[in-house]
Amino acid sequence: MSQEKINSTQRALVEKVRQACIQAAIAGFEQARMDGLCEEGAVETAVSAIQNLNLDQLLGDSHFHPE
Repeated sequence: MSQEKINSTQRALVEKVRQACIQAAIAGFEQARMDGLCEEGAVETAVSAIQNLNLDQLLGDSHFHPE
């Protein structure tokens, strides 16, 4: 596999993780605000949502297999 292909594959995985983090943070924040949490509590909930992402699932859904 060429270096260019590896970089492209790695970049795709990193972008997938970034998007998953953004989606988790937004969903966590919005749900926390709807539940009546203050802004600080909503931010804490957003961070927690990122921390609780299932990385194994993200890796399983990708075609990235580091050597």
